[in-house]
Amino acid sequence: MDTNRARTVVTAGLRGLALALISLYGSLVLFVLTLVSLVLVPVGIGLITTPWVLAGVRAHANRRRLFAVEWCGVRIPVEPSGAKSWKVTLRLLGWLFVDMTAGFVTALVPAALVFYPLEGFALAFGLWRVFTDGTYVGWWYGFVPVSGQGSALLAGLLGVALLVASYFLTPALLRVHFLLTRSVLAPGQGELAERVRVLTETRRDAVDSSAAELRRIERDLHDGAQARLVAMGMDLGTIEALLEKNPAKARELLARARQSSAEALGELRDLVRGIHPPVLAERGLGDAVRALALRMPVPTEVGVDIGGGR
Repeated sequence: MDTNRARTVVTAGLRGLALALISLYGSLVLFVLTLVSLVLVPVGIGLITTPWVLAGVRAHANRRRLFAVEWCGVRIPVEPSGAKSWKVTLRLLGWLFVDMTAGFVTALVPAALVFYPLEGFALAFGLWRVFTDGTYVGWWYGFVPVSGQGSALLAGLLGVALLVASYFLTPALLRVHFLLTRSVLAPGQGELAERVRVLTETRRDAVDSSAAELRRIERDLHDGAQARLVAMGMDLGTIEALLEKNPAKARELLARARQSSAEALGELRDLVRGIHPPVLAERGLGDAVRALALRMPVPTEVGVDIGGGR
């Protein structure tokens, strides 16, 4: 017998037993609390209790989603962010009902296949004497009526058959529980399509905003700093021509060129103030400072210690 397979089977049985208890008691309690809270909404009490109860139900459902993907690789989608709250509430209520009934059974079966054979073995080794005096049927093991050692041995054989079946079926049966959960808990195709539509619109809006921002930057560069730099270049050409013929006019134009350069620099600073460098946006302030230091003309060492903000 493969020890890894045996360990997987026993683990699946234990998980099935835990899920059975959670499905029966946890989902039952939350189902009753949700119904009571919704009934009390008209009198005002439910307005206070319902958000708290539904938050607990969502946490319960999200925990089941986590178990599904970690234990059996079954992914259960969450509700779309724009889904109607009453639809989500009805789906959660339906799942709670299914989970405390069919979900309990589908979780208990893999656990029973692993642990129920132990009772058959115990009966075969003499435990039957506790339940019968040998004159009448005092105990049933599955479909075997146990009234003596012979029937107890039959119970032991049935336990062996169940144990062999558990070796092959238990992990798959545990997966059935999560597939049932996904069939009830996962949002419908219409809601997923609506989510795709919302994401598509959001992406389009983001692209349009980026394009508008790019056009604004190009316009500001063309109308502002670029125009001033062109004018400053023309002034410098005129200064070069007047430097010997008319020094006074050349000094006047030089002062104007200096003023234009200062104004162009200010406009450039205003323009880039809202633009984050890619390294800053993608890797944070520390790496942005290190990247800046690499461009320094002198050797530079950088030590970054960014404390947490309050």
